[in-house]
Amino acid sequence: MKRYILTAILYVLIGTLAPSLARASHSAESGDYSTYDARFEDQEQARFRHDPTAPMVHDPVLIKCEDKYYLFCTGWGISTFVSDDMKHWKAQGGVFEQIPQWMKDRIPGFRGHMWAPDIIYHNGEYHLYYSCSTFGKNRSFIGHAVNKTLDRSSQEYKWEDRGVVVESIPERDQWNAIDPNVIIDDEGKGWFSFGSFWGGIKLFGLNKDLSKPKEPQEWITIATRDRAESRENAIEAPFIYKRGEYYYLFVSIDFCCRGKNSTYRMVVGRSKDIKGPYLDDSGKAMSRGGYKPIKSSSEKWVAAGHCGVHHIDGKDILVAHAYSAQSGESQLIIKEIEWNEDGWPDIEL
Repeated sequence: MKRYILTAILYVLIGTLAPSLARASHSAESGDYSTYDARFEDQEQARFRHDPTAPMVHDPVLIKCEDKYYLFCTGWGISTFVSDDMKHWKAQGGVFEQIPQWMKDRIPGFRGHMWAPDIIYHNGEYHLYYSCSTFGKNRSFIGHAVNKTLDRSSQEYKWEDRGVVVESIPERDQWNAIDPNVIIDDEGKGWFSFGSFWGGIKLFGLNKDLSKPKEPQEWITIATRDRAESRENAIEAPFIYKRGEYYYLFVSIDFCCRGKNSTYRMVVGRSKDIKGPYLDDSGKAMSRGGYKPIKSSSEKWVAAGHCGVHHIDGKDILVAHAYSAQSGESQLIIKEIEWNEDGWPDIEL
């Protein structure tokens, strides 16, 4: 009997800890993420089926295809969800049903848990970017895949993997090739931002098919922390959004993935030039540690972050994960952005 009681207690503990372990906590020294445990993925899916309005996600991005809404999130092979109304979500499984061998060969120890995707629609194709890495190191790369549709019932549905966009190698590179974001500027040119801890947030132009850096390459550091404020340079998850005459750079700072003890925060700066400098509301450049905070906690939510910003159905929508102030679970939040008279974004949590 004692054995059965202990087993029951163990399952309860796993259920309690799963959300906080779902996406790795940062290493204070390196900024990397630890790996996912497959048991927790299974439990997330079971819980999700019981509560389709509050899926447990990390690092979500949102896009509309025809009359349906799609989420892409951190998970095995990139987790995906579909909705008819942006309120009730159905899990669809991973983008990659089988992990290509070249990924495993490129990063020893990689098992297929992919982080922090981004997705855009451009020139008749959906372009998906995803991060692959290992715990404790900046041995990372960002990959690229394309599809003509997101509708899995369509005969045209097929992801074509186009390989690596950028990578980072320990002791060679002072950046971490995770957390991609792609934006097309007003001239139709693609720009790629990425980064987590290490040397901060980087930006470079893309070639015409959005698969590689444009030559000759020009890399720009567009955001970093003041090391007196954050010794670890705790900044990541860039997302650039154009509104009016400004490009807005959203990033997340401090630490996620600790449940109710997370300190994650969303911040923003803006620039009339996509290459920056991105300034906060006091005029300080984000490349020198400046930022304007966005509300990231409330009585209901703690440490909202790793946001995407999308113009959907005539509205500016912010999508992110946040931790329940009651349970500590990491859940999806979707909020309409409110813009103040000075043109700065805010949300109600």
